[in-house]
Amino acid sequence: MSMSEQEPILLHQRDARGVHTLTLNTPKTFNALSEAMLAALSAKLDEVAADEAGRVLVIAAAGKAFCAGHNLKEMRANPSLAYYQQLFAQCSRMMLQIQRLPVPVIARVQGLATAAGCQLVAQCDLAVAAEEARFGVNGIDVGLFCATPSVPLVRNVPTKVAMEMLLTGEFIGAHEAHARGLVNRVVPLEALDAEVERLVTSILAKPRAAIAMGKAVFYQHRETGIEAAYQLAGQTMACNMMHEVAQEGVQAFVEKRAPAWRSGGV
Repeated sequence: MSMSEQEPILLHQRDARGVHTLTLNTPKTFNALSEAMLAALSAKLDEVAADEAGRVLVIAAAGKAFCAGHNLKEMRANPSLAYYQQLFAQCSRMMLQIQRLPVPVIARVQGLATAAGCQLVAQCDLAVAAEEARFGVNGIDVGLFCATPSVPLVRNVPTKVAMEMLLTGEFIGAHEAHARGLVNRVVPLEALDAEVERLVTSILAKPRAAIAMGKAVFYQHRETGIEAAYQLAGQTMACNMMHEVAQEGVQAFVEKRAPAWRSGGV
């Protein structure tokens, strides 16, 4: 098979509801975050961000692994500080794109998620895992502390849980990941798509504008002090309340009927 005939490393689908799905598609390398994969993800995230009718993004993966993190062979072939700084900056920019998207992002985790792959799960707004999925930040096994993966990890799980994973490189199973707050739901592999769809359907029933405002302020106030957080959250709620979706929602509650939001929940 020629290069031109090979499947894309990242598959992109969008359904009529505005649900985007990005599928990491290099199963032979366990969907490693190579430079090319990071660039492809970044470009597609820009497309999703520009879709004014978009509602949800699902990040999935082909094969047995969700994502094995950075491509170590690629890293070893470029042993320079400038290269490593550029690579980790590229990865960090992509992770921040996920947070800045106006739509919720759901990780569909069917298998192993390690190092920057675990970071990817932690960076998503929601995560649904198959029972056989495993999670680890095991860079320490090759002498590399997973510093950048620790950024979203410690924002998902308790400090000592994160430190144990980072210091030992040991993996946790899906049910422990759920108990610790890294994933929202755990189901048998054959039920994974149905469980993701349940979350998607619930989100689609809510107004896009309110979700976009809510997601933005959620992450913004998390990084501020409590007084500033309350001020920011109050301003956002006031703006949200003035929006047509909230006006209609409150009026519908008063009138004891279902809200008549326009198609797409705007």
